[in-house]
Formats: sequence, C-alpha cells, structure tokens
Amino acid sequence: MRFKMTALSFLISLSVLLVVVPLAGAQDPDEDDVRGAFLTSRPKSADKPATTSTSRPVRKRPKTATTKPPQKEGGTTTSGGNSGATGSGKEARESRQRLGLGLTLFMRDSNGLAVRVDPNHEFQKGDRVRVLLETNADGHLYIFNTTDNGSPVMIYPDPKLDEAGNYIQAHVPFEIPSSLAGEERLRWFAFDEQAGVERLYFVFTREPLAGVPIEEELTKYCDESKSQCPMQPAAELWAGLQKEMESPSRSDNSHKFGKAQTAPEIEASTRGIGLSKEDAEPSIVIMRASSGPGMLVTALELLHK
Repeated sequence: MRFKMTALSFLISLSVLLVVVPLAGAQDPDEDDVRGAFLTSRPKSADKPATTSTSRPVRKRPKTATTKPPQKEGGTTTSGGNSGATGSGKEARESRQRLGLGLTLFMRDSNGLAVRVDPNHEFQKGDRVRVLLETNADGHLYIFNTTDNGSPVMIYPDPKLDEAGNYIQAHVPFEIPSSLAGEERLRWFAFDEQAGVERLYFVFTREPLAGVPIEEELTKYCDESKSQCPMQPAAELWAGLQKEMESPSRSDNSHKFGKAQTAPEIEASTRGIGLSKEDAEPSIVIMRASSGPGMLVTALELLHK
C-alpha cells in the first residue's frame, strides 16, 4: 500500500507502531548530551528577532548576496561572505556544527487539538497524526516514502506545497501535513485499515541534493512529466541515501507525552518564527556523531498490524 496524497493528506494504515529506525553505527546516547547539543543553538527568548509575518514561511532558497571585498579591521584581514583560511565566518561555523534533526509526533484529540503522542502508541482506524520537524542549521529537507520496501517516491518537496521549495531555517519548525490547509481532512495523516510496512525517510542536507529538482525546476518537471510525479529518486542516489543511514549518529528520546502543542510551537510553524531555548523540546532528537558531513538521513517506520 502506497501513501495516497490528496493535497496535504496522506492515508496511513490501521494500527501503526511508529519508531525511529535504528541507525547502524549509532553510539550510546549517554556518551554525549545529544539534546543539549541540539538545543544550544536556539536563541533565548529575549534574543529572538521580532517578526510581523502572518503568512506561511517561504521555503525557497534565499537569494545569494554579493560578497563584499575583504575589509581590514585593526590590521587583520577578514572575509565578508567567505570562511577564509582562518576558519572564521558563518560558513566555517556551520561546517563545524553537527547536523541535527528534531521530530515530534502529534495526534488529533477529540477536541481537534494536536497532542504529543508516544511513537509506540498503537493507532486505530480514524486516528490522525502530524509530524513537526526542527533542524539545528539552515538547509534543505527531503521526505521519501516506501511501502513494504518497495520503490521510493519523493513526497516533499512537492509542486503543490510551498511552491516546490524545501529550504529550512535553523530552529524554525516545519509541519507535515500543514495545519494551515484549507480543509480539516487535509491537515492530518489519517489511518485506514490496510496492512503493510511504511517508512518515511527524512533527508536533511546543507546543500540541495544533486540531480533532484526543487522549486521552479520541480514544478516544470512535474508539468512536463505528470506520470512521473511524485518522482522516484535515481537508483544511484537512493543507494547513497541508504548508505548515509549507516553513518554514526546519536539520538535522545523524550517520554513526555499527552500535552497539547504549545502556542509558541503553533506560531513558529505557521509564521516562520524560530523556537527559543525556553520553548517546548522535540520528542526525538537525532544528531550526527561528528561535524563536517553535510547530510543527515533518518527514518520513521510505520508497522501495520
């Protein structure tokens, strides 16, 4: 059974157990403060930039600014848009940062509220869930789906969502499906009675994946090749992503469930505002074990009973 998507709606099978797929080479979380390392780059509430945005965040890559010539400050040469040999600058800091991804699963309660739910909860037909994702760096998010280890399809980015963009800002949460969808039924993953094994693969990268169209290129691709959308990644690319799953990483899982999604989380995900250190934390945090690599791949496995 394939995830069926109507705009933002996916149909998921009955009685699903949602678990983080164990990553080969993963190390004992106790060896490192994974959650602390992920949250350390969140700003304090007082340091959060003010925003007047009331619309859904823009997911397109920012325009590249013109690099200014190096300026001398106190006899030391600095580089405006380049990390330089000294390793200073934004690019150098980002390259030293371990990539991290935070995941939180919400379930729709009887009042229509999004409530934190244990990934090991056994879902029933009619249950509805949503995933909130948060990264610790700017980059690009791709989501792929497989059914019973079948051929993968890319379900995000999508020409119908965010103008086919997939650019994510550090600690600005992203929700799928979107709570801003025009109809209630399109705001959640809805469980049905069909059996099977589903996997959602989350691929977070510093730079766009080579050979995978996004934004205008993806829109044009799907307009010209409707039968090939949602698109399937090339075999070589998919093999590379599977190999990345084996890269050493560390995780930290929270056991705090049952609480409703907070107002700051809702505002942040719908208006493009970054979360602060004082805001609610993700239920699951996954981080690369080392800095440098520009890609993090993890998966949520949906086991149908």
